[in-house]
Amino acid sequence: MDKYLYLAMNGAAQAMLAQQNNANNLANVSTVGFKATLDRFQSNPVVGPGYSDRVYVSDEHAGADLNPGEVITTGRDLDLAIKGEGWFTVQADDGSTAYSRRGDFRIDPSGLLLNGANQLVLGEGGPISVPQFESLEVGRDGTISVRASGQGASTLIGVDRIRLVNPPQDQLYRGEDGLFRSRDGTEAAADASVLVISGALESSNVNAVDAMVRMIDYARYYEHQVKLMKLASENDAASARLMRMSG
Repeated sequence: MDKYLYLAMNGAAQAMLAQQNNANNLANVSTVGFKATLDRFQSNPVVGPGYSDRVYVSDEHAGADLNPGEVITTGRDLDLAIKGEGWFTVQADDGSTAYSRRGDFRIDPSGLLLNGANQLVLGEGGPISVPQFESLEVGRDGTISVRASGQGASTLIGVDRIRLVNPPQDQLYRGEDGLFRSRDGTEAAADASVLVISGALESSNVNAVDAMVRMIDYARYYEHQVKLMKLASENDAASARLMRMSG
């Protein structure tokens, strides 16, 4: 009975964990540049006295789905989407360098360039500061140019270049803050082959329909495991009654 109850209890716990990851995906179905969390379930033997004749499943949390989301045209100058592979470089809240596909940029009152999550966007020399301007353009290579007040329409001044990088995908992991970093802790160098699309945003790559189906499946699986735990308790009580009767 102990193994029986343990397996059911573990199954319920893993179903809850998978449901949490799936719920987080659903919550970010409209978040710009969001990458869906993936789950990988692995079978493990129950080790103990006797033969390992039972197995339990553990959610190994495989990481993130790095496939690109749909590119949506907005026409806004500071909306950027990366064409193909690559990442924007941002500064996390703890001051570390991290990577994001979120391109809904804005300029705060002090002139600093931020993304929609209020993270500093990094350029060639650190955080990007944009002076007051009448018009702004972002080139395919991430170069930001502005036309200052009183200047001619053809007079553009280069401000900075967004640091675009393309580290190997298998070397990236997502931190608790939702940003990606290199597993070995090194910072990726700027990659001139990474290009951006101005006036567009990359949507979340979460498929809402698939996520809803998984939510129903995980809920049913959890209920099944709870029923098994109740059955194990009933079997244990029945065994105790038989022991008392035989005594």
